[in-house]
Amino acid sequence: MMLNKKSNFGPIAFAVVFVIGIYLGNSLNFNTFQQSEFNKFNLVLSQLEEAYVDSIDRQKLIERAVTNLLEELDPHSYYIKAKDLSAVNEPMEGSFDGIGVEFNILKDTILVVAPISGGPSQSVGILSGDKIISVNGDTIAGTGLENEDVFKLLRGKRGTKVNIGILRKGQQDLLGFEITRDEIPIYSVDVSYMISDKMGYIKINRFAANTYNEFIEATQKLLNKGMKELILDLRNNPGGYLGAAINISNEFLEDDLLIVYTQDRLGSKEEYFSNRKGLLINTPVTVIIDEGSASASEIVAGALQDNDKGTIVGRRSFGKGLVQEQFEHPDGSAYRITTQRYYTPTGRCIQRPYNKGDGDNYADELLQRINKGELFSRDSIEFNDSLKFITPKGRVVYGGGGIMPDIFIPLDTNSYHNAISEAIRKDLIRQFAFNYTNQNRKELEGQKLSNFINLFEINTENYNDLARYCKSFEVSLPLNELDEYDKLILSTQLKAYIARNIWNDDGFFPVIHKIDYTFQKAIMK
Repeated sequence: MMLNKKSNFGPIAFAVVFVIGIYLGNSLNFNTFQQSEFNKFNLVLSQLEEAYVDSIDRQKLIERAVTNLLEELDPHSYYIKAKDLSAVNEPMEGSFDGIGVEFNILKDTILVVAPISGGPSQSVGILSGDKIISVNGDTIAGTGLENEDVFKLLRGKRGTKVNIGILRKGQQDLLGFEITRDEIPIYSVDVSYMISDKMGYIKINRFAANTYNEFIEATQKLLNKGMKELILDLRNNPGGYLGAAINISNEFLEDDLLIVYTQDRLGSKEEYFSNRKGLLINTPVTVIIDEGSASASEIVAGALQDNDKGTIVGRRSFGKGLVQEQFEHPDGSAYRITTQRYYTPTGRCIQRPYNKGDGDNYADELLQRINKGELFSRDSIEFNDSLKFITPKGRVVYGGGGIMPDIFIPLDTNSYHNAISEAIRKDLIRQFAFNYTNQNRKELEGQKLSNFINLFEINTENYNDLARYCKSFEVSLPLNELDEYDKLILSTQLKAYIARNIWNDDGFFPVIHKIDYTFQKAIMK
């Protein structure tokens, strides 16, 4: 539990006042407020319904008006339609209700990549490589399905049942399964493993409701294996819950150190301090960030950097220093509005500059940073001296647009053959790896992951089979033109995807890291 030293702003109280305001506005006599701005919108709507030359869709007009209203504020305040709210909330809540399969759509058919461990599909005997042909008696294969269609068919309230028809390799007839939907967890810690005898690695993809517990479980596992140093990978992590970022930061810091503080427009502050109960206080840490690391990711990186704990490596982060709260409407819609700014321990606000109501330029500004060469050279990044801050040990850090790493690692500029790029774009390497896995599943499942990582190699026959597979999709893969680097990229990707099909991300990341330039530089810093 974090020590909240000062708290003058109550989100619950704010929400209650907000709701009461709406209630009063709707309940008091219209004439009392006929001159107010609050009732102008209702008056216009009423007159449109009564006098406009064509019929109007009231709900559609209201949603468009609210959307435009919030877009005039800042780039991170926005409206969520009722039909989209569940999908928006699911990744943060840490679960959804469904049958529990990872799937791909291949040649207009749902292919089960893997049943989720402990989920309802696994319990009834669904296997990797199964093809879902029918749902509740209706044939769905060959009907132009998209991911959203699959979600609608297979997800549903826990306890409800769905009947699916499966085509399985080696079986001529469809196999029928009745599956009772249940709660399916969404994990935010992708993987944790030991890079070496003493160095551990944890990758977090978002900061959700269960992230802190997942992080503690992963940390304890690595400490039990002898971890003395940690690589914490926050690349492409868009953020999430403030509380998760605070609790994870606390695991690294000595007692009574400021982690982050938030401030509203009235100047009221909430400050969060460490309490010296962390598992990793004596463990050196390296945090990897990039231009996709935002919000809660930047809180963690900023807390450690400003308290001189560990090393931040990679590229400058996204630059999101605004805190949003979500308010839900009785019709199932919701909106998120910015209520506070957050600041790192030295007082940095790392929010990128923006003009209210100019979301397009806000997005363009990030592209301009990239086009100026920011991904390739530290020297291309300009800092304003007025935004200079000093850490307790005298390090210079800057605010005004993301977290600048202590060690800049440029994007890998090594290029590989155009044919490999085309095969990747068309998803042919992953699809071939999936087919290879199904053909050799028994042999692959019979070995340990460590043996696969150390001993498995892509051979000439595999390369030739892949070339023939690509050719069937009109992609030429000229093996005689590939140099050693090309073959390293190709073989590593194939091996990584095969490993994922058997061992999920526990297999994928230790393999793909062999060609991950930033990762390799980070562990050798």
